[in-house]
Amino acid sequence: MALSLRSLAAASALCLFALACASAPKAAPASPAAAATASATPPPVAAPPSAEAAFREVSARFIAEYLRLNPTKSTTIGGHSHDSEWPDLSAAGEAGTRAFIAKAQAELTAIPAASLDPQNRIDASMLENELASWSFSLDELKEAENNPLVYTGVIGDGLDPLVTRSFAPHAERMRSLVGRLRGVPRIVEAAKARLAHPPKVHTETAIEQNRGLMHLCANGFPEDVAKEPALKADLEAAAKTCAAALADFQTFLEKALLPRSTGDFRLGRARFEKKLRFGLEDDVDIDALAKSARELIARTHEEMYATAVELWPQVLPKEKLPAAATAEKKRALIKKVLDALGADHPDNTTIVPEARRLVDEAAAFVKSHDLVGLPAEECQVIEQPEYRRGVAVAYCDSSGPLEKKQETFYAISPTPVDWPAARVASFYREYNRSMLADVTVHEAMPGHFLQAMHANKFKSDVRAIFSSGPFVEGWAVYGEWLMAKYGFGGAKVRLERQKMILRVCANAILDHGMHAGTMSEKEALTLMMNDAFQEEGEAVGKWRRARLSSAQLTTYYYGFSELMKLREEAEKVPGFSERAYHDKLLSYGSPAVRQVRALMLGR
Repeated sequence: MALSLRSLAAASALCLFALACASAPKAAPASPAAAATASATPPPVAAPPSAEAAFREVSARFIAEYLRLNPTKSTTIGGHSHDSEWPDLSAAGEAGTRAFIAKAQAELTAIPAASLDPQNRIDASMLENELASWSFSLDELKEAENNPLVYTGVIGDGLDPLVTRSFAPHAERMRSLVGRLRGVPRIVEAAKARLAHPPKVHTETAIEQNRGLMHLCANGFPEDVAKEPALKADLEAAAKTCAAALADFQTFLEKALLPRSTGDFRLGRARFEKKLRFGLEDDVDIDALAKSARELIARTHEEMYATAVELWPQVLPKEKLPAAATAEKKRALIKKVLDALGADHPDNTTIVPEARRLVDEAAAFVKSHDLVGLPAEECQVIEQPEYRRGVAVAYCDSSGPLEKKQETFYAISPTPVDWPAARVASFYREYNRSMLADVTVHEAMPGHFLQAMHANKFKSDVRAIFSSGPFVEGWAVYGEWLMAKYGFGGAKVRLERQKMILRVCANAILDHGMHAGTMSEKEALTLMMNDAFQEEGEAVGKWRRARLSSAQLTTYYYGFSELMKLREEAEKVPGFSERAYHDKLLSYGSPAVRQVRALMLGR
């Protein structure tokens, strides 16, 4: 029987004790009374581990098992012990996950939180929230039965980093890819066995995403195969296995699942409130949150009117500035200036290189104004892969905090090839050059990319893996405000930034109205197009996204609002400076906003 390290250490200690006894001079025999007293004295009992040590042990054990149960997540965040594996999405696998959650919750409860230092107390709170949210998802939302995007999302997340990143030698990543390609049929079988009556929009989106996965599997690996002749046969055979499984899944989605996709995309008030509180890690009044978002829309309209008046001579030099005494006339003036900005836009061939240029310009601007410490890592601008389209126009995909080699991709989505010309034109009026500058600030510099690089420096695996969405998104929206405040892109970008605040507010109102209420498509489009000045194509896309991503759209508004409140308090402290404040704000990783507030204000 093999000895553990702990057993070996104990055996070594016993050996040393025996040698010491053998070499020491013999003492005189003890008296009978002394011998009796010695034999009655109990051996010393080892002190129980401190709360800090117990938490470190529990959290390390939790993370190791979490990454084993979620191998695609493990790959994404830079843990590569399970790169050839898939999560077990079957009912039996889910039962094992429930047992793991229950055990972890019991172990955390046994640790007195009051005995932990402030940073570990935050990490313990984050773990408790994650476990409760995970349990809620399994038992109440039943995502594996009600959302086919669970399966397309897992497959895309599992294959993508192996072919797009260079965290390990190419041959090593290709061996992992072979394992994952071979395992796709098990995911498809789990999906076919478990999916019941999802909402129609979820199935329609899964059909589109699975087409992208099929294209990747059929056409995405020729270069990889060419680089690894020794793995050619295995890669081609595994890709063929994957392609057959995905084709089978496509038939199932279109022929079997879509006709029975009669589920309601609305969560309902009780489940929305619960999910949102897990997502925000805060006990919020959901009605008050939506009300405050509507109030911010009204204030932002006034700010936009002032900016539009400033821009009028520049963008409409041949037209006289009209009088605008009423709210309706002010809105018409704003819309006309926005339309003028919308006429200056990139296209499918230029949007990626223009975004690349804007990243460099934004970085230079941050540096020249000394707003926040710049990361040494590079942000690569890429065209968004087909199998990730259908939800957001852009995203920032940074290497995980456990990754030794940092890589960040700012992905932009050109219009799909099958879009009609009118919809393409609408898209680019929305994502004109001034708006593209603001999106680049949000996704890259000093938004998500910069924040992620700062967060990776905080040495807490718990905080890195379970980062707070409201803090992450709130910082990106705050970054837009900060850059506009210092004049990045001038009044044109400032107006688009103000328009983006309307979008942030509309996101929260949509989230609340659609999942805690009965907001219709007509009401949603009116909100977005009239109150938030969105193009029809953008509004239609957001209506779809809001049905797919309950309780996520609110994170932008909540995070930004709370960070602005925090800044207002911090500015009152003598000696406030942008650089010192921002570096400190980003130094704690990505905990919940309320936790950041406590750390920043020393509470």
